[in-house]
Amino acid sequence: MSNPAASRIRVIVAAAAFSFFCALPVVAESSARIVRLSDVQGTVEINKNSGNGFESAFLNLPVTQGSTVRTGSNGRAEVEFEDGSSIRLAPDTTVEFSKLSLSDSGARVSLVNLVEGMAYCNLLGKDDFSLTFSHETATLEHAAHFRVDASSDVANLAVYKGEVNVEGPAGKIVVEKKKTATFNVADEDKYTVENKIVEAPLDSWDKESIAYHDQYAKNNSSPYGYGTADLNYYGAYTNVPGYGLMWQPYFTGIGWDPFLDGAWGWYPGFGYMFASAYPWGWLPYRYGNWMFVPGFGWMWQPGMWGSWVTVPRFAATRLVHVTPLVAPTSGVKTVLVGKTAKTSSFSVRTLNAGSAGMGIPRGSMRNLGHLNQQVVRNGFVQVRPTPQFSASSPTRASSGGYSQPHTSMGGAPSMGHASSSVGHASGGTSHK
Repeated sequence: MSNPAASRIRVIVAAAAFSFFCALPVVAESSARIVRLSDVQGTVEINKNSGNGFESAFLNLPVTQGSTVRTGSNGRAEVEFEDGSSIRLAPDTTVEFSKLSLSDSGARVSLVNLVEGMAYCNLLGKDDFSLTFSHETATLEHAAHFRVDASSDVANLAVYKGEVNVEGPAGKIVVEKKKTATFNVADEDKYTVENKIVEAPLDSWDKESIAYHDQYAKNNSSPYGYGTADLNYYGAYTNVPGYGLMWQPYFTGIGWDPFLDGAWGWYPGFGYMFASAYPWGWLPYRYGNWMFVPGFGWMWQPGMWGSWVTVPRFAATRLVHVTPLVAPTSGVKTVLVGKTAKTSSFSVRTLNAGSAGMGIPRGSMRNLGHLNQQVVRNGFVQVRPTPQFSASSPTRASSGGYSQPHTSMGGAPSMGHASSSVGHASGGTSHK
């Protein structure tokens, strides 16, 4: 390892560290469930029901039963469930995760309350899911895609795909595809149904998000759906002799390690859980093992799906990170580690070896694997992402954070493009 960055790794006896990580608590056999805050843009806050009230939310923070997530006037968020279903929150929206549990039969049961604002729901129909809004309860028997917005005066449910069963003070109703039900909150939620859907400013964001998941999570063979799209977009699997199938993010290098950047969040009943700052940083920090592979650097081995962990494990090896990842031993406040996951808005970005995708919003660039090869050859590459929302729409243009693209024809995300400006960086070289 001639790379100077490799000095951050040293040879130590790993037995004690490995035993420590294997002894950490797991929650796979309990009835509690944990879902993922999978997208955070602008001002987003979370109340983890820990007694601290609302705190700044970060990408990849776990969401547990009793948590509340809310967005500010420039904020948007997405919560991803185990099967790959998702809920997206528009600005000025608050949702409560009233129930995230397992039934006696092992089925996943979710009850989400839309307190106010607008939420897009794309449910795959694999789990028991209910959404309450106003005085209504929406339940699903099959996959469905719909939008709900609720205020103190009126609530609207627009169904894009499938059908949604709704029950409230005015009785039961089935809202079918391409129809909108409007509930009069002031008059016992009496409803009317229209055979059309009025477009909302953030419909394009919702469609782009679904297109991203559909493209990069297709053919998923793992037991879990959440996080798989990010693994396929931000990295690649490799069969490594002696190790088997391993995954590694793009733009890494020998000197990079996965344990330096993120945050510790405290949750009642679980204690501190680690949230990685990397956009792909969910599944590799919840299942399997991180291993340092000579000639490759840190790679993730995706086995052990049944062992959900609060702290990422790494397998026994003679090469172990200098500072093992250790959870706080006291307190209930969020503790930051290294860089946060927040990004700035700009039109040109330089991708370097060692960045591991930090700051690259999902779907914002075409073919990261090709860009990774350029970084391997040249040390860095400059890219010019495509804007996400049209400047003609004030609501869309006010979005916070790094921009993402429009949806191209055919339903797949329209990725940005790399400019021709490439050169030699002073950092280490990627070994992917």
